[in-house]
Amino acid sequence: METELATADITSLKFIGMGLAALGMAGAAIGVGMIFSGATQGIARNPGAEDKIRAISIFGVVFAEFMGLLSFVLGILIWL
Repeated sequence: METELATADITSLKFIGMGLAALGMAGAAIGVGMIFSGATQGIARNPGAEDKIRAISIFGVVFAEFMGLLSFVLGILIWL
């Protein structure tokens, strides 16, 4: 009986960890939205700097999406 309870506790903690890892994906989605919002406003205010703003925002999106992918992989590793 004790081992069944310990196994259930470990399984429930795994699901909690996976849920917390999913929050990292939500953070990445919010970050990408904020990056494109800022880039759009920057281009609207200064159309001459469009190339620089686009390049910097693409790097920001790459890093934000990498963090989201990393949290997804972490969630999968917790599940295994």
